[in-house]
Amino acid sequence: MSFRILRNFLTARQKCMLLHRPYSNNSKDIAPYDSFYSKPQKTKQTYLEVIKKFEEQDTRRRGHVEFIYAALSRMKEFGVHKDLEVYKALVEVLPKGKLIPTNIFQAEFMHYPKQQQCAVDLLEQMENNGVMPDTEMEQILLNTFGRRGIPLRKYWRMMYWMPKFKHLTPWPLPEELPQEALELAKLAIQRITSVDADINVNVWQTEEIEASLDKTWIVSAQSRAQQVLLTEQPTDDPLVIKGPYLVYLRDQTVSYFVLLGKIRPEVIDDKDLDDVSNIKKPTGIPGVGRVKLPQLKNTIHEQDDGTIVAVCATGTSSRDSLLSWIRLLEKYDNPSLSEIPVIFTLLAPPSDVSLFETQLAESEEKKE
Repeated sequence: MSFRILRNFLTARQKCMLLHRPYSNNSKDIAPYDSFYSKPQKTKQTYLEVIKKFEEQDTRRRGHVEFIYAALSRMKEFGVHKDLEVYKALVEVLPKGKLIPTNIFQAEFMHYPKQQQCAVDLLEQMENNGVMPDTEMEQILLNTFGRRGIPLRKYWRMMYWMPKFKHLTPWPLPEELPQEALELAKLAIQRITSVDADINVNVWQTEEIEASLDKTWIVSAQSRAQQVLLTEQPTDDPLVIKGPYLVYLRDQTVSYFVLLGKIRPEVIDDKDLDDVSNIKKPTGIPGVGRVKLPQLKNTIHEQDDGTIVAVCATGTSSRDSLLSWIRLLEKYDNPSLSEIPVIFTLLAPPSDVSLFETQLAESEEKKE
């Protein structure tokens, strides 16, 4: 089994490209790599077995550079492209002692350039996948290329910059992202709306609306300030749903929509924030829908293209799920939505459709 796994690692085209030989389907010495051996099980254990078998079959390890490049190209298939242990096992494939320069001329003219470039490409792939090396990796590179080797310099640069960037983001994510779309949507909406500390993220089901067609989930975010801004929207100016937009969570993407209202006139506040002569006890924001706050200061939700009054992500990103979102917003703490027309725009296909017209068309189709 291990021999079959090893032979399958190098496809005919990959070996020919790496050895700089013309590719031919009739090549007798290369065709068996694809023709007679089944594909291996794509697991980490199988991947490490392939590396171990390659190290044992030939003490001189001929073709080690080609083997490493072929292994790097198939890491995602085996799901080990973010595993530090596997990268260290690949570096161990390189012979020890022979690649270390013994004089200044060898060090300056890149002793064994093919092997050094292979190790640099391996470290580059680690960096692209966000895998941070450790001190054991440094010792392996030191034993392989010496202190003047190019791969060790690459390692030092990585260890300077990668820890800085790892803890630089103000929106940290867990080491392992959840696989469920709902959990990813929660993380995305929390990341988008973290600008307002008073934001409230709710998870709703479209089944709560009897007329809904798509049975899916909705992750909606709205703060109390946004609810107040929604009550101040004029009833003759429609709200607009824009999207879908994309937010990236490492290599995952989540689509979200925003509900935009009319831009309010700028509120000028001449109060001195450092004046403590007349301190009033804070009473918070009154109940939305009962009391308006005309003196609400301009908030971060008021952008150049409109006032963001709500954000959401749905399981299907369909028109029906957005209709259900509007009805659920109206049901929970936003009764003023019943008096304001709503228009939504989809980037694909581009169209401006009134929610009320869409609802009327759907009801007519059902009658037919």
